[in-house]
Amino acid sequence: MSALRNYLDKIKPNFEEGGKLHAFRSVFDGFETFLFVPNNTAKSGTHIHDAIDSKRIMSLVVIALIPAMLFGMYNVGYQHFIATGAEGGFWAMFFYGFLAVLPKIIVSYVVGLGIEFTVAQWKNEEIQEGFLVSGILIPLIVPIDCPLWILAVATAFAVIFAKEVFGGTGMNVFNVALITRAFLFFAYPTKMSGDAVWVSSDSILGLGKTVDGLTVATPLGQAATASAATGFPEFNMDMITGFIPGSIGETSVIAIAIGAVILLWTGVASWKTMLSVFVGGGLMAWIFNAVGPDTAIANMPWYEHLVLGGFCFGAVFMATDPVTSARTECGKYIYGFLIGVMAIVIRVLNPGYPEGMMLAILLMNIFAPLIDYCVVQNNISKREKRIAKV
Repeated sequence: MSALRNYLDKIKPNFEEGGKLHAFRSVFDGFETFLFVPNNTAKSGTHIHDAIDSKRIMSLVVIALIPAMLFGMYNVGYQHFIATGAEGGFWAMFFYGFLAVLPKIIVSYVVGLGIEFTVAQWKNEEIQEGFLVSGILIPLIVPIDCPLWILAVATAFAVIFAKEVFGGTGMNVFNVALITRAFLFFAYPTKMSGDAVWVSSDSILGLGKTVDGLTVATPLGQAATASAATGFPEFNMDMITGFIPGSIGETSVIAIAIGAVILLWTGVASWKTMLSVFVGGGLMAWIFNAVGPDTAIANMPWYEHLVLGGFCFGAVFMATDPVTSARTECGKYIYGFLIGVMAIVIRVLNPGYPEGMMLAILLMNIFAPLIDYCVVQNNISKREKRIAKV
């Protein structure tokens, strides 16, 4: 590492004001601060100095996402081989999924970081690190058959209109990855819904088979379209392990749980928000079981609601986003609880859109500042009353 540090110090003057590469100062600064914790500290006032900064926090979130990403790659291959009747072992399935998912990750980062680098150079500011997480989240929450050009358009839209126009990292109101998915859902609904989009139908480098008209529904999609007489899908361990069709990174509860442990152990995510999402979702699902409409998805047990679709993934990686979520300690309970409630309400009452987690989180992104405001004002009122009694 010392050799790398010495090399960066050697070339750094070229990127500073007056250097021959000063036009790319922001790019160099972004890579340097990603590799090494900056030595710069505040010159005046009272501050808390810590060895971790936002780049390190974002890196920890990326690490927490790796289990879901790796399992998602294998599951993409597994679902393809099962659906097409092709033969192959573990590594053949994983390599197929790796080749199918990798282009989406590359497109996401190239488009998103390209826009952020361009904006930073144009504004003569340092490159922000927020897209380190968004860049890997976006490929994990889309169907495997989503075309790359559509993913590129959606990513560009989200970065520009949900982030940069608000001022960049830390200023956005909405979760960037979820805005990408929302744009895809409303602009290209046929590429985000139905049965055909969840399992890859193409052969890659001779792996698997290419088939036409492949349709494999997700368990949540089956429940949404089933009648009350047909019933909901029976619970099985595949719903926990993740060997079911779905978005790339959202199927395995076990892989997501590993990521949750990493986020909670490192203190990056709030357990209050995370737990409240599950409590709100479980309670609302139980209420629909008791007094809801006579439909298959309303009668589905509460625990199945929590493990299917993007519920777990949203609770762990989306609802806990420190920028767009509530920041007061009491507000985190309220924010998470309402997300869980709204996700189940949307699922049950809107059969055309059984995956309600995305809209629930985006809706609560709007109300997060209001929740914090009410909590703060309530605390102020309580203190004023205590002082008045003295």
